[in-house]
Amino acid sequence: MNNSVYILEDRAILYINGQDAKDFLQNLISNDINKVSDSSSCFASLLTPQGKFLYEFIVLKHKSGYFIDCEKSQSEEIFKQLNLYKIRSKVEILNLSNEFVVASFGYEKYLNISGSKDIIGFTFKYREDPILLDPRNRYLGARLIINLEKLYLSLKKLDLKNDKIENYYNHSHKLGIVPKNLNKLKNKLFGIECNFEELNGIDFKKGCYVGQENTARIKLKNKLSKRLLPIEIINGKLSEDETIYYNNVDIGKVLINEDYPFALIKYSNENFNKDFIFDSKNATFKIIIPDWLKI
Repeated sequence: MNNSVYILEDRAILYINGQDAKDFLQNLISNDINKVSDSSSCFASLLTPQGKFLYEFIVLKHKSGYFIDCEKSQSEEIFKQLNLYKIRSKVEILNLSNEFVVASFGYEKYLNISGSKDIIGFTFKYREDPILLDPRNRYLGARLIINLEKLYLSLKKLDLKNDKIENYYNHSHKLGIVPKNLNKLKNKLFGIECNFEELNGIDFKKGCYVGQENTARIKLKNKLSKRLLPIEIINGKLSEDETIYYNNVDIGKVLINEDYPFALIKYSNENFNKDFIFDSKNATFKIIIPDWLKI
């Protein structure tokens, strides 16, 4: 069993509290806040009114409010956006990133901790701090959200050894789930094109939220023709926003070009096949379809 733990220093923790906190989040996020309890957390996104991707995060219960576990590079903008929507709602929004930290460890290790359950998003307390099985995909492992002062004692008690964060990024990329650089996706694709339905991030039965109308229309009218998919470079170098070709036919666009690249791919096009080799201006590569994505 792998005892590695990754201190996700690129994650931030916001805290939303107050008597209107639940309704406030329910009117904004793509998932149903009623799924979040002391024993269950969820993955969700904040979209534009047109349904385009803005931000994504994990929501978990904390005391009388909610923790938002988000990418640090997006945290200030999320904080501002939430305050923009606040208007007269009785909510308090705090950035607790200097106090709390996110640590991730493997699925098998999680299952060996007393109190764990093999349910996506399942959340339980370990020495008063929440451990949750990643609500997007169980093979991303578990997350511990903990006060920085208590972190190393808990890791020692759990027999977890600090490992390089790049190993976590690699694992996430191989799974087909974006590990970082989320700002490169902003406003460039619809939330539903980010595979949020398959990653348990959209609830089609809940009421209105920002971007709901277009998201539901794309789903109901079967208009989903593009997907965010990981790239495996064979040789060369990618550039952001460059076109991807197969036999000179435009098949998509590179959105994240750096260490863990992703592209928006016209997967239903007859010129797309996961076994093909694709080209951009200065690179050749394969497009990976993750096992959990049935397309």
